Amino acid sequence: MNSRSTAERPYLSIGEVLGLLLEEFPDVTISKIRFLESQGLIVPERTASGYRKFYDDDVERLRFILREQRENFLPLRVIKDRLDTPPHGLERDDEPIESTIEPSAPAHPSSRANKTAPVIVDKTPKRPAPPDPSDSIGRPATYTRAEILQTSGLDEATLAELESFGLVTPRADGRSVGGQPLFDEHDLALAEVARGFVDAGLDVRHLKAWKIAAEREAGLFEQRVLPILRRRAPDSRFEANALLDDLTELGGRLRAILLARSLGSLRDPR
Repeated sequence: MNSRSTAERPYLSIGEVLGLLLEEFPDVTISKIRFLESQGLIVPERTASGYRKFYDDDVERLRFILREQRENFLPLRVIKDRLDTPPHGLERDDEPIESTIEPSAPAHPSSRANKTAPVIVDKTPKRPAPPDPSDSIGRPATYTRAEILQTSGLDEATLAELESFGLVTPRADGRSVGGQPLFDEHDLALAEVARGFVDAGLDVRHLKAWKIAAEREAGLFEQRVLPILRRRAPDSRFEANALLDDLTELGGRLRAILLARSLGSLRDPR
């Protein structure tokens, strides 16, 4: 908790929000919260200095998102659609649609007048958001080949091609069902992303470049984190996880910036 208590200000910092969520969602991280913001699922206010300001309705919205992932195994694009869709029987109009999330606890003093924040419906037609890295969070850890095909929408030939390039691989522990190898949640998320690339006209073989780049990036991060783990101090694992969260977020931002700059000449001026 910051030295300045929540009694002295009407909002929570991102670190304080993390503290509220960790008991129910032990795997949540600050990077995860920031990622949900980058995907438009939460829109915290900002201070004049740029720090995030979270109120009770923001925290309850986060709880709803994380529960949907954990209990219903929903990807973020589906959760966002549910948050932005008015209750059945109501039409979208020019008026804000209030969120239907029910608070799980009495309102905190940091609530915006103890009311649920409105969710503004954007009427601009948009292409559905592609799967994101956090789609694997909260999903079952094992999938059969048939489940991978059915859930991702890939055909057998494309899945086999993904396997041939080492992008989708059976579980390393050799577990199987009926003699058929099992895949994990990351394989499913990757298969969904691959489906998006295929639909956009890219061949699966081109995706191997991302695998090579990711492995190099992971190797670089490993060099930085291993010395921390080797100390075997009580807080080494926590420190290593926090550092990996930061490095992963920075790596993602760096790639996005470099890609945006490289594609600048192809986009219309904005």
